[in-house]
Amino acid sequence: MDLIITLIINGLATGMLIFLLAAGLTLIFGLMHVLNFAHGGLFIWGAFTGVWVYQLSGSLLLGIGAAIFTGLVLGLITERLIIRPVYGNTMQQILITLGLMLVLQELIKVVYGPDQVAVAPPEYLDGSFLIGDIVLIKYRLFIIAVGLLVFIVISFILKRTKIGLVVRAGVMNKEMVQALGINIQVVFMLVFMAGAALAALSGILHALYSGVIYAEMGLEFSILAFIVVVIGGMGSFKGSLFAAILVGLAQAFMAYYVPFLSLAVNMLLMVIVLIFRPQGLFRGKE
Repeated sequence: MDLIITLIINGLATGMLIFLLAAGLTLIFGLMHVLNFAHGGLFIWGAFTGVWVYQLSGSLLLGIGAAIFTGLVLGLITERLIIRPVYGNTMQQILITLGLMLVLQELIKVVYGPDQVAVAPPEYLDGSFLIGDIVLIKYRLFIIAVGLLVFIVISFILKRTKIGLVVRAGVMNKEMVQALGINIQVVFMLVFMAGAALAALSGILHALYSGVIYAEMGLEFSILAFIVVVIGGMGSFKGSLFAAILVGLAQAFMAYYVPFLSLAVNMLLMVIVLIFRPQGLFRGKE
């Protein structure tokens, strides 16, 4: 039983890291219908910039703030210069964002160097404590708490605030929102920036979780994020959380019990969902 609880906590921590990355994709696609394959580039820039500030200052909060700020700035630039000219053209979106992903990945090597960077969590989040025979790792609990907090805050904003009302209205009918005197382009830009900030936040949190960062990890994790978005349902925020937890738990249990399937289990989950419910677990038919 102790082993099961430990695996569940590990799976939840992994799932929350994936959710933070997938949540940004979900927000962007849900409102803007933009397939942003450059999301992994925003993730890795958040990781490197956040870690650089964290190691320089010794403050994790400053590092997280720097990562989020980097995501906001890159999100603004990406939306204005890259995404805005290709609204409504899915093929061009895929090609141009894939190209941007490669550019962001190579720029990391130019700015921060090609070598891996080792990083450790701050002392107050390092180590673990025991409850009976169960080992609870502090940083994993911290990640779970951050993921749940982000889900609650964004859900509240989307469902209980005027900004959320405008966003949800824009999803349903952009023309109606514009007719009410609201600049839908500004709404799009803010949503894209929020999604980019979530990707950058996921980047620095994952950096401290894995203990090492490198330029190519952005592409690896963006694939996981897209799997989660497909399983949960394109545009479903709640679906992204559920799917990320499902993928995280599957990885944790498979890595322990059936190690040779740990890398393939995510693809298997996605294939099963696409066969029996192509629209995703939390999205209705269109």
